[in-house]
Amino acid sequence: MENLVHKLRNFDAYPKVNEDFYSRTLSGGVITLVSSFVMLLLFFSEFKLYLHTVKETKLVVDTSRGEILRINFDVTFPVIPCSLLSLDAVDISGEQHLDIRHNIIKKRIDAHGNLIEAKKEGIGAPKIETPLQKHGGRLEHNETYCGSCFGAETSDDECCNSCEEVREAYRKKGWALTNVDLIDQCKREGFIQKIKDEDGEGCNIEGSLEVNKVAGNFHFAPGKSFHQANIFLQDLLAFQAESYNISHKINKLAFGDYFPGVVNPLDGVKWRQESPNGAYQYFLKVVPTKYTNIRGRDVHSNQYSVTEHFKSAEAGHYRSLPGVFFYYDFSPIKVTFKEEHVPFLHFITHICAIVGGIFTIAGIVDSFVYHGQRAMKKKMEIGKFG
Repeated sequence: MENLVHKLRNFDAYPKVNEDFYSRTLSGGVITLVSSFVMLLLFFSEFKLYLHTVKETKLVVDTSRGEILRINFDVTFPVIPCSLLSLDAVDISGEQHLDIRHNIIKKRIDAHGNLIEAKKEGIGAPKIETPLQKHGGRLEHNETYCGSCFGAETSDDECCNSCEEVREAYRKKGWALTNVDLIDQCKREGFIQKIKDEDGEGCNIEGSLEVNKVAGNFHFAPGKSFHQANIFLQDLLAFQAESYNISHKINKLAFGDYFPGVVNPLDGVKWRQESPNGAYQYFLKVVPTKYTNIRGRDVHSNQYSVTEHFKSAEAGHYRSLPGVFFYYDFSPIKVTFKEEHVPFLHFITHICAIVGGIFTIAGIVDSFVYHGQRAMKKKMEIGKFG
């Protein structure tokens, strides 16, 4: 046993020096204090880094298919009334959403941007309860009303009991409804009067829409869209056709849910129309993004980049429909962010490196100062200094 203890004692890499042989100096004390302060400073810096999370970023190929994308928006048009503003969406798969109304809130605003009225859009329009005629004839006993579609009926049994249904019938036919004041249902609902009452107002439209995760576009435009020969046209009111001003402010535009650190480049963007009628176009490249927080919860969202272009309506050329168009396409690369802590063993390794490194450097500095002072002292004693 004593032999084993003796061998372990000889194995000691840190031999102890008797205090009688220590030589303590003022410079050594100063260097010790400075090195101790630096050591504590670096320790707390490393400890703070250990307590906080770090974000690991990776790029992977996006292999997801058949997903639905939610687009959240909040856009203000200072000079287009809410009664004229519509939202449409279409994608390369051929799916169309015209005059979208669900999950949409329109807010009437005055010329100074103050709120006049907020209304959640619904499907369809109010029905006329007791109009006077049925397709030009009088109602018989116990017969329900069936309003005329004014030539846009696809069968004798088709009814248009509201201004909205007449406009929808015209849309299906590919006809432009320009003489709204001649439509009995529109006159009874006060459609023209409603537009006149909102003259000089603006509109804030906010909400969300769900689209297929393929390239496509959505746009805000005055009037109601209809589709004919693969070209989107606009059901524009004749008395307004020359006076549309598509100046706008994008308060918010996001593809998917929020996650920490996301930057939407169009949030807060303003544009003011100074040239004649035209279309303002945004071309967006959407990058699928997955964010995993420190608790392991995943957020599937998107980031995007954007370029802008204004297409004016010039005489003698094809006339662009007035509106604000957002054309989007998807990147094949997905970005993944993952929050995680610095591993504890890495923290211990860094602490040991800090302590050992500073201790070694302080020893070298102290040795240099100590031997320098001794050399100077000897030279002074023999009168060779200076």
